[in-house]
Amino acid sequence: VAIKKISLLRESSNELCVNEIQVMRDNKNANLVNYVDSYLVDEELWLVMEYVDGGSLHDVIRETRMAEGEIAAVSRE
Repeated sequence: VAIKKISLLRESSNELCVNEIQVMRDNKNANLVNYVDSYLVDEELWLVMEYVDGGSLHDVIRETRMAEGEIAAVSRE
């Protein structure tokens, strides 16, 4: 599993956290990272998700030189 730690000290993050949990919980698909559970630890919300080797899609696109069509194909999949 992978754990995403989100600080709850920022006012704008609380609504975003709830939205992110709802979207992950409600969307199960073989092409998406699956939500496992969430925990409140001190001032942080820990989102437990399926681990995907290679990092986030954002990291892959940022670190790899790709043409616009390739980025579109990766994002679509």
